[in-house]
Amino acid sequence: MKIEDYELLLKLNEVGTIRGTAKAILISQPAVTQRLKYIEEYFEESIFIRTPKKLVLTPAGEMILSHARKVVDQEEVIKSSLAQSSEEVQGTLSIACSSLVSQRFLPSILADYTKEFPKVAIDLVTGISEDIKRGHKNYHVCIIRGEKLKDSVCTNLFDDPLYIFDTEPFPKNKLKERPLISFKSDDSMHELVDNWLYHHQDEIKPVKTIRVDQIETCKQFMKQGLGMGVLPKSVSDSMMDEFPHISMKLNGERVTRDTWVCYQEGVRKLPQVDQFISAVLSENFL
Repeated sequence: MKIEDYELLLKLNEVGTIRGTAKAILISQPAVTQRLKYIEEYFEESIFIRTPKKLVLTPAGEMILSHARKVVDQEEVIKSSLAQSSEEVQGTLSIACSSLVSQRFLPSILADYTKEFPKVAIDLVTGISEDIKRGHKNYHVCIIRGEKLKDSVCTNLFDDPLYIFDTEPFPKNKLKERPLISFKSDDSMHELVDNWLYHHQDEIKPVKTIRVDQIETCKQFMKQGLGMGVLPKSVSDSMMDEFPHISMKLNGERVTRDTWVCYQEGVRKLPQVDQFISAVLSENFL
């Protein structure tokens, strides 16, 4: 059994389907099925029951999965210990990063980092900050938006002001009624927007909401005149001179999305983690 086989079992249990797991680890569905068959033949036990909705662990599967977790955890511990004792920066660096930050800022940071430390293996997960927060202890470093993690060391990277854009002007002393284009984000972002709209209901009234999956889709829909879009400054600098917009403010203060780098106490003893955090903290984001 290879460490990758144990990692596959953990991913299958996490995702719940062979198709979803294949998509998550970027290999074909038949390849996942074949590897699972090999693992079950190795243990001479069925690990999962295939139901129409998801994979369900058998009693033997629960025991094997528990063993898999220990093997993967022990592998990570020995890698980290070796990296910490080595003069050369190496080992694995696990990062969970907000989708916006991973698309806009992280590529250049990692390009410089991997050039300087080519022996460090990067394990990167991107997604919505709420999802990252739930599993934050599984990563060395988390870069999240919204509220910071309460049980971690957190440093503010930048405050991202919010603007509302449209292809049509924002008239003064007149109610603006337009569709609102909303992209998939965590609850804290939607709460900021809803709160601002509540306090400006005499000025702006969304007649309906168009929900899209990504922030880039929201931008393109707005540019085509389908409605208003609330966008952070970090992804809308080039639009300031092209489209009507207003800065979102409450009580004279800008409404912003905070961005944080968070990690567990003591993790900076690992050289590869310390160097990455230092690189992130030295970056000029906005």
